[in-house]
Formats: sequence, structure tokens, C-alpha cells
Amino acid sequence: MIYKRSSALFAQAEQVIPGGVNSPVRAFKAVGGTPIFVKEAKGAYLYDEDGNRLIDYINSWGPMLLGHAYDPVVNAVINKAKKGTSFGMPTEIETQIAELAVAMVPNIDKIRFVNSGTEACMSAVRLARGYTGKDKIIKFAGCYHGHSDSFLIQAGSGAVTFGSPNSPGVTQGTAKDTLLAQYNDIENVKTLIEANAKEIACIILEPVAGNMGCIPPKEFFLKGLRDLCDAHNILLIFDEVMTGFRLAKGGAQELYNINADIVCFGKVIGGGLPVGAFAARNEIMNYLAPLGPVYQAGTLSGNPLAMAAGLAMLNAIKKDTELFNRLKEKTTYLHEGIERVLTEAGIVHTINRVGSMISIHFSKDEVVDFESSAKGNNETFKKFFHGLLNKGIYIAPSAFETWFITDALTYKDLDETIRAVETVAETL
Repeated sequence: MIYKRSSALFAQAEQVIPGGVNSPVRAFKAVGGTPIFVKEAKGAYLYDEDGNRLIDYINSWGPMLLGHAYDPVVNAVINKAKKGTSFGMPTEIETQIAELAVAMVPNIDKIRFVNSGTEACMSAVRLARGYTGKDKIIKFAGCYHGHSDSFLIQAGSGAVTFGSPNSPGVTQGTAKDTLLAQYNDIENVKTLIEANAKEIACIILEPVAGNMGCIPPKEFFLKGLRDLCDAHNILLIFDEVMTGFRLAKGGAQELYNINADIVCFGKVIGGGLPVGAFAARNEIMNYLAPLGPVYQAGTLSGNPLAMAAGLAMLNAIKKDTELFNRLKEKTTYLHEGIERVLTEAGIVHTINRVGSMISIHFSKDEVVDFESSAKGNNETFKKFFHGLLNKGIYIAPSAFETWFITDALTYKDLDETIRAVETVAETL
């Protein structure tokens, strides 16, 4: 494929935008080459500035569960925009989507809307600290909760050491209150809790990790975390920015039958517009201003365009009783097809899948955490990525990201993808 127009646009963007992009993964630094500039999208397809059609497996990193430019969402936004784009005042539609979300998700009574997943997770941690009166948090290596300072922490020298900043601009003072645990390792979490007795406000994690590839929780891992939190007066926060309304109507809480204390949302809940949210039981949410002492605010929070898009999306999900079965069946079909092709080609690989999230790791070992994910052969992934791109298949430009399946994909699209993998496999 030819990307002459995309190359020119990227060169132009580099002059006025740091790195030419407004989110680092878009720059193709992990895979090499020039980013693709999208002109428009519909259903399961992207159309770039050079006129190429691409089958899309990132779907704006998750929210396009029903496909790009989904008519009910588009129409809802258009109709709402005609009446004004932002007021900075309460609107009825905020209550309508809040009522719907609370009805769909188990174990929540109230929800606060914000503008991004980062903002939702940041606010959830502040609320947990305010509610418990404790300062420290536990997060997991490889779980991404946005770019708030508390979350940009890497591992220290041992299991019970404090984290150290993983980005310039994050202070040691912030880092000392963030403890880093290993995903899927409940004993590691126990060790951290014992070493920091009565100091930990919350444990935050992606119940299904999506930022080191798709990594499901091991059996009893989430239950183990729930039990530890109950025993030590710690709040359990599920970052369901990816999994919320994607893996089930009620997200990972419903899928795994585990209740979190605070749940963070994004992506699907906004129907593709910039929306985040966090939710909990009454006694926790009532600690939030203006009812309680924990402050959080946002000029554009709950803006009518985002609420209209989200409400249309959630209504569509609620009404479609077979949606999640279809998504699971399509993802399974894709998984089995790629598995067969790579195995027959003798290519070392591991495939992880949960619902409509899937990732391919070029590693012989089971991928259960960040350390095992990092063992994948990145050179093979680079060839795989560009090979698929040249065949009109767009996957995440990083080996550490999950693919997101949309219901707009047809089995013809899936077969085309599997055939493309077969062709690319011959070059790996």
C-alpha cells in the first residue's frame, strides 16, 4: 500500500505537535515506519488519507463496540449539538445515562462523569484515600490507568520497596505512596500489605489487563484480592475503562462475579466521545463534593454531546441480548484461525483472549503478567504488524496492546484477516 499523503501529513504535524501525535503510541515508534492518518471510518473499516481501506482491530482503543460511525450514536450527537454543545450547568440527559449505567452495572449506587479514563482513575484513587484516611496505593506492573502521576511508577529493587518514578516530572514524594505488585501473583500482594500495615487505601487494577496485551486474571486472583481488601480495610478499584460494557453488560464485575468497591469507566460508556466515569456504593460516593470533603470538578464533565453518545451506546447494548455472544463467537473464530495458521507455519506464539479482547504474543511461554509479556519477540511483531498493514489489516502498533473486536466485523472480514496472517506468516 502507498502512504504518500500520510507521510506528508506526519511531517507537517511534527512541526507543531510533539512527535507529530497527541498520544505517543500513534507515532509508530515501537514498530517503525510512518503513522497512518485516517480520513474517515465506517463499521469495521478505516479509510486513510491515501484512499486505502483497512480492517480495524483497535477500534479507537475499544469504544467502537458496534462499529465506527454507528448511526444511533451519530444521530444522537447531531441532534444534541443543534441544541448547544456545552452549558456548564446540569442537564436531564446526565441523570438518564447515570440511571442506565447504575442499572446495568452490579454493586454501584451512584456515578460521577468526567472527561477521560485518566481522570476517572485519578479521581477514584483520591476518593479512596479520602474515604479510608490512608495514603498508599497498590498498582500492578503493566496495568495502565492513565498518565496521572500516581500511576507512572515502575518496580523498585524488591517486592516491598517503594516505586520509583517512571517519567520525568513525577516526584519521589508521589512515588513513595505507590507500591508496585506483580499481576496474577496474590502472594506478592500479601507481602506488600504486610510490609505496609494499615497504610494502604486501595488496590487498583485492570481486572482483565489490556496494556500488556490481553491478560486474563488467573483463577481465584480477583477473589484473593477481594478477600485481602476485606481483611485489611482496603478499597478494591477495578479500572474497567477497557472492560466496562465490553466484556458483559455489567463489565468484569458481572463476568467474574467479583464486586469492586469503586469502578472506573471510559471508552464504551462514551460511545467514542471523550468520557470517563467512576462509580461506587452510596457510602463511598457520598464522600465526594458537594456532599463530602473529597473534591473533584470539571467544566466539561457531563457535557451534552458526550452524554448523548454514551446514552445511545448503552441503550443499544442493553437492548441487544445476543451482542456479547456474537462478539465472543467472532473473537473465538479469529483466535482459532490465527492459531491454526501460526502453528502450521511453526511460529512460536501464545494467544490470550477474553470475550472480545485478544492479543498475540510471539513467545513460547504463557503470558500472565508484564514480565512474561515482555519476553515476546518484538522483531517478529514488527514484521507481523507491517505485513498485516500491507494486507489492509490494522492492529495496534505495539506488542503490548490488546486487539478489540467490533460487532461490525463480518465473518468475511475475519477470513480475510486469517488469510492475511497466513501470507505474512511465510515471511516471519
